[in-house]
Amino acid sequence: MIDLQVNGAGGIDLTSEPERVWEVGSILTRFGVSAFLPTLVSASFDVIDRARGAYLEGPPPGYDGATVLGWHVEGPFIAPSRAGAHAPESLRAPDVAAVGGWSPGSGVRIVTLAPELPGALAVVEALLATGVVVSAGHSAATFDEANRGFDAGIRMVTHLFNAMAPLDHREPGLAGAALLDDRVTVGLLIDGLHVAPGMVALVRRIVGPDRLLAVSDAIEALGMPPGRHKLAGRDVIVDGSSARLENGVLAGCVIGIDEAVANLASYAGLSPEDARRAATVVPARLLGLEWPLA
Repeated sequence: MIDLQVNGAGGIDLTSEPERVWEVGSILTRFGVSAFLPTLVSASFDVIDRARGAYLEGPPPGYDGATVLGWHVEGPFIAPSRAGAHAPESLRAPDVAAVGGWSPGSGVRIVTLAPELPGALAVVEALLATGVVVSAGHSAATFDEANRGFDAGIRMVTHLFNAMAPLDHREPGLAGAALLDDRVTVGLLIDGLHVAPGMVALVRRIVGPDRLLAVSDAIEALGMPPGRHKLAGRDVIVDGSSARLENGVLAGCVIGIDEAVANLASYAGLSPEDARRAATVVPARLLGLEWPLA
């Protein structure tokens, strides 16, 4: 399977140590992952450059872990009011110059940003020109602002419902706009905690088999015992089923993509084959790749 949002695993926090991406790739095969996007959580531009360098350097000799398809740069161009587990001091205003040189060939596959921020759509245009997939997330966008983002070329939403305004009958917001737009692939955290099982089933019924993307959003605690862990250098308390900052804010997940897909099958009443589509065909198509991967 393909996992497009992996913050770490096996005690490795990728935002802190992006050079250890290949170690994470070796761990992920235990969870059914054949390819993945390591994810940076509102990292500094220096860290993003280090991450790109690690990707371009390539795997060590004899590497037999999951294929690294490039980085998912989640933030720092996100809304302070919807930062979630991202450190507020790490956020930055959208800056076209800062993304110069970002492309799949240089190691950046997906960028998550808040489309309503001043200058965000100019960054979207610049990224699309180099082949980067842009996702809306950690956003306070209204329904109209979200639609303007989709019209500008945003084709994904990062962890629907989480770190965005709630779906409301008078202001559908980013979530409502994403559910209605057939151009948009909807990422979902399916650990039974971030999104209620019934809502997972409802989303699958609305978007069908070709727009639902399962991601793990796994942090360094994946495959590790409960205790204190890290996400982008911040302390996270893991109790076995959840990961939270000390203030109680959810901070990623502690399950692999295999469990997320099994949950999707259970919650939405799907066959295992149909559920796996959310972690095979759908992510491959979003990245412009053929499935199965060559």
